[in-house]
Amino acid sequence: MNADEVRLLLESIRNRNIDIEEGVSRLRNMSYIDVGCAKLDSHREHRVGYPEVIYCPGKTAAQVKEIVRAMLSLNSNILATRATQALYEEIKEVCPDALYNPLAGTITVQKKVMETPDSYIAVVSAGTSDLPVAEEAAVTAEIFGNRVERIVDVGVAGVHRLFDKLDIIRGAKVIVVAAGMEGALPSLVAGLVDKPVIAVPTSVGYGASFQGIAALLAMLNSCAGGVCVVNIDNGFGAGYMASMINKLR
Repeated sequence: MNADEVRLLLESIRNRNIDIEEGVSRLRNMSYIDVGCAKLDSHREHRVGYPEVIYCPGKTAAQVKEIVRAMLSLNSNILATRATQALYEEIKEVCPDALYNPLAGTITVQKKVMETPDSYIAVVSAGTSDLPVAEEAAVTAEIFGNRVERIVDVGVAGVHRLFDKLDIIRGAKVIVVAAGMEGALPSLVAGLVDKPVIAVPTSVGYGASFQGIAALLAMLNSCAGGVCVVNIDNGFGAGYMASMINKLR
């Protein structure tokens, strides 16, 4: 509930259009909705600007469906991450409008259009193998009301490819860079732009990459200023942070 909805509810109780118990029930849902397997933070969108996001691994299809039903009752945009095609088929039973992005592994439901700033986010991937993580970042930013420009396969092994896209990258308000292997691309990008760079280490690489730890350490030790780092393969975290930065006034 926003302030106007709370005011309307209190006026309805005062005018005896609804009874006190019904009012208490509605106010209880203002903080969270208990669906048994989860307590959905129904006030989060009003508090921080973004609704809850469903992380699918570890949850059964039935649990995810219950959470989706509750979110639909709030008329919130829905983002579920690390979802499978099989789970998407289950979700369509309760929400036919749901869309699946097989590359990002995301399920999205757009119930309302969020305010979109004139500025945009650039999502840059070093190699084709980094695309699933980069796409998760892009989808996250888009469902939260941002324009996204995707720049793919511009890693340091062929750095001339990056230079061809510099105008687009420099035009962004914030830049997300996903890279595995040695994780060098965010440092290179940060040395060429005057915008914040969110580095996403991916678990792409051979043995000594240690499932993304090598890229993570390289990014944390970036010589270039203006680089912040999220967790390994955390495209969602990067897209969320990029959205917050892009919407700053």
